[in-house]
Amino acid sequence: MDRFLIQGGTPLEGAIAASGSKNSALPALAACLLTDQPVTLERVPQVRDLRTMLDLIRHIGAEVSTDNGRITIRARELPHPEAPYDLVKTMRASSLVLGPLAARCGSARVSLPGGCAIGARPINLHVTALERLGAEVRQEHGYIEACAPRGLRGGEVSFDRITVTGTEDVLMAAVLASGETVINNAAREPEVVDLARLLVSMGASIEGAGSSTIRVKGVSRLHGASHSIIPDRIEVGTFLIAGALTGGDLLITRCEPAHLRALIAKLHQAGVEVTEPTPDSLRVRAPGKLKSVDVTTEEHPGFATDLQAQFMALMTRAEGISFITETIFENRFMHAQELARMGANIRVEGRQAIVAGPSPLSGAQVIASDLRASASLVLAGLAAQGETIVDRVYHIDRGYEKIEAKLAGLGARIRRIS
Repeated sequence: MDRFLIQGGTPLEGAIAASGSKNSALPALAACLLTDQPVTLERVPQVRDLRTMLDLIRHIGAEVSTDNGRITIRARELPHPEAPYDLVKTMRASSLVLGPLAARCGSARVSLPGGCAIGARPINLHVTALERLGAEVRQEHGYIEACAPRGLRGGEVSFDRITVTGTEDVLMAAVLASGETVINNAAREPEVVDLARLLVSMGASIEGAGSSTIRVKGVSRLHGASHSIIPDRIEVGTFLIAGALTGGDLLITRCEPAHLRALIAKLHQAGVEVTEPTPDSLRVRAPGKLKSVDVTTEEHPGFATDLQAQFMALMTRAEGISFITETIFENRFMHAQELARMGANIRVEGRQAIVAGPSPLSGAQVIASDLRASASLVLAGLAAQGETIVDRVYHIDRGYEKIEAKLAGLGARIRRIS
């Protein structure tokens, strides 16, 4: 099992280009199943979750060709409209094929999703939404089965709580449903907007993406298209925090600053200098001293839960007490005890972590529990004195493209070992 060996204490300096968004590429790949024409996606990151999704798409019956970040999918026929457990047990995004398969094939069988152990991600929100579009849905033997032999029909979907994958799933189902669908309490994340852009380029009729109400007028069929995936805002945010945490000076190019306003505001409050040299770049320079900042995770445009662990690592070096409140997932503080092994002073009380700083971090052997927790431990290792070994880095491989190579290019002393 691979691990990262990190010699900390070196400021990160230089320039780095953002990768395409994993969380945008996953629904985009699922959307390719909605047409029998070829769809080409540019800037697809080479990460483990996307390799799993491509294996799933091949299993379903689509043709896949890849070329250095460019992927073309043609789903002429879909003889196996299912997502088996053995293929998707490590990836929660498997539920994203439920809507497209039900819409295109009239039936779908999808294993309940796996992925990070950070709390419940109830599939019932997807199920209720598809039922509102006329599908018959049941759960048995660990699978969700949806059946709509006469096709889906438009309806009104009102989510009890905001769900990104649920919004994306019903959006893809609705584009081929007869009549109009209204999605209330929809997720407003940039990844939802990017999916809508792709679907519109394929011939869908969608209004309101990026707002809490999305309207979809169903069409009889979609056609092929080409689409470039948006930059990965979580990767960009991770590198912004890394630059601040290590006392570095980083330029991040090919990014979208508007997607990171909540993080940038918190970094400014902490005393970190973040500027926009160009419309698609960000520069971060560390202050002399970091100030403690309170953070509460929220749905977009609030502070992203996927940046909470990394920001906690930053707050271990800030002067004062910071309160970090997690409202999205109930079990997303497992990195706190590992940061404590490195010298951090953190107390967890329910959905709130209390960080007292500054704490001198020292290298230690730590274990990654999930994707973003692994990133926080890597960042802490970069700032710590001495040697840090991060175990179970397969978690970070799920969502970051060649992160150790990118960090090494910025001066970090990090390497992968077996």
